[in-house]
Amino acid sequence: MRFFSDNAASVHPKVLEAIARVNQVDTAYDGDALSRSLDAAFSEMFECDVAALWVSTGTAANALALASLCPPHGSVICHAEAHIQIDECGAPEFYTHGAKLLLGQGEGAKLSPDSIRAIAGSIRKDVHQAQPHAVSITNATEYGLTYGAGDVSAIGALTKELGLRLHMDGARFANAVVSTGEAPADLTWRGGVDALSFGFVKNGGMSAEALIFFDPELAEATRYRRKRGGHLLSKGRYLAAQILAMLEDGLWLENARAANAGAATLGQAAGPRLVYPVEANEVFIRVKAEEAARLRAQGFDFYDWAPGEIRLVTSWDQPPHEVSALATAIAKL
Repeated sequence: MRFFSDNAASVHPKVLEAIARVNQVDTAYDGDALSRSLDAAFSEMFECDVAALWVSTGTAANALALASLCPPHGSVICHAEAHIQIDECGAPEFYTHGAKLLLGQGEGAKLSPDSIRAIAGSIRKDVHQAQPHAVSITNATEYGLTYGAGDVSAIGALTKELGLRLHMDGARFANAVVSTGEAPADLTWRGGVDALSFGFVKNGGMSAEALIFFDPELAEATRYRRKRGGHLLSKGRYLAAQILAMLEDGLWLENARAANAGAATLGQAAGPRLVYPVEANEVFIRVKAEEAARLRAQGFDFYDWAPGEIRLVTSWDQPPHEVSALATAIAKL
């Protein structure tokens, strides 16, 4: 019974059906009708004109986004535990051709305006230090906490004041939207976000993520970076088909609701063991080594996180009986 990562979740049947439907000869790369319809589909969702590019991984989406917002001689402010810092093997630095990551702190991997201002203010305004050009936040964060519209707007106002661009790593953006109950537009461009890495793979997709630019002009150079970086797939229609299938009839939200509900059940069972409030589909709880071993002996699979902590991740396809069984096992510890 796996609770170690939503990356391991199955592909939603509607996504597989969409892939099968486009399995015929068509225009290569991103010239097909499905790929060309992504701008309109996401523009409707976000209530503004956007440029939307498919890519095959979240790492590529993040790195390409940051390359569009920060020059090689600049720097990006992010949390010290951000995915772009901890889990992307230097891809942001690689795709930006050397931009520096400036690391901040904040409870539950959330940056605050104060922490961002402190980092930006510590950089001398001379050629000997990499000047900040962008801020990157993750919604939901690496600890499952969410930025509401007010949080995003506060950071967006500061980045505008400081002349910085704002990127959002939305690997679990769907979970954040469901959790906050706020409109995608309010969680992004209305709050000052310039680029969004919109995750689908963790939420029922197979191999497609979306890179959304709220300033469409930013997408033009990114199309070349995507090709140069090896992410312009020759059969792009298969990626576009996945994304459009997830958007149809709100499937992306339906899947996220299921994942969040499973996490909420586990959070209730954990009670005082919770490290952070459960706001998306990740649950961090305090357990002793022998208690973790007892859970594993009952068939539950999960990550050991920090010392004395484990991480449980629920997925859109998590069988309810597995969630109930784990909740019961946690309550009995």
